[in-house]
Amino acid sequence: MDAILASLADPARWRLVELLAGRPRPVGVLAQLASARQPQTTKHLQNLERAGLVTAQRSGQRRIYALNPGPLRELAAALHALADAADEGSTGDFARYGMSMQAERLAADGAGWADEREFRFDRSLAAEPDVVWRHLTETELLATWWTPDDLRVSELVFEARPGGRIVQEYRDVEDLDGSDVVVGRAEGAVDAVRAGEFLAYHLSPLLPDGGRAFTAHLEFHLVAAGGGTMLAIQYRITGSTVDSADFIAGIEIGFGQSLTKLAAVVAGLDSRSAS
Repeated sequence: MDAILASLADPARWRLVELLAGRPRPVGVLAQLASARQPQTTKHLQNLERAGLVTAQRSGQRRIYALNPGPLRELAAALHALADAADEGSTGDFARYGMSMQAERLAADGAGWADEREFRFDRSLAAEPDVVWRHLTETELLATWWTPDDLRVSELVFEARPGGRIVQEYRDVEDLDGSDVVVGRAEGAVDAVRAGEFLAYHLSPLLPDGGRAFTAHLEFHLVAAGGGTMLAIQYRITGSTVDSADFIAGIEIGFGQSLTKLAAVVAGLDSRSAS
């Protein structure tokens, strides 16, 4: 595949491939149609032949080249597979975030611009409330889901008591040695706790200068339902700054991705306990 890509990367060779797609042609005619000198055309054709893209045979005094469609089909299949992988991955969310970010930047016209904005998230989880509660309050379990896709928790403090401290830091999931920049850091505190039923806390994403972008006030309501848990989350913003636009643009997508991971984690636990 590398040889095919390297060969097709040259515009002159790509032009010869286009000409040969029409019909087999001799070197002299290809040179004329490509507006190139014959020795240069011969070298390009030899390169294409080494890559398996063309075949040649002599007919009298002429050397005729023909396109070999097999490698092109392999390349097309590989490109289609890459496009399908992008469709199935987070590319769509990346584009959505870009559009949301542009809109929020336009709206961020002064301090408090997004105050009292609310989001609501509801999830039906395949685990009992006590299991879900542990995943909401125990740092080891929180770390398995409490980031958007493609990120990992790099530092986490969660003291599940009123007034308890919260620290959340995350990095790119492939930044294993911590050499890349920190993607995000937030600090806050727990406001209220009713084990297995209700959790409230506030959390502020930090700007590069250490200031607070805004403060998020979250309330988690857990209700047992048919062997699982109905989880309802209210998310409210206060103290929004102009620089908070990029953070706020990602709330719906990023927090939604985190909750999807939570659902998968507790469902996996449930299936293992049932087996």
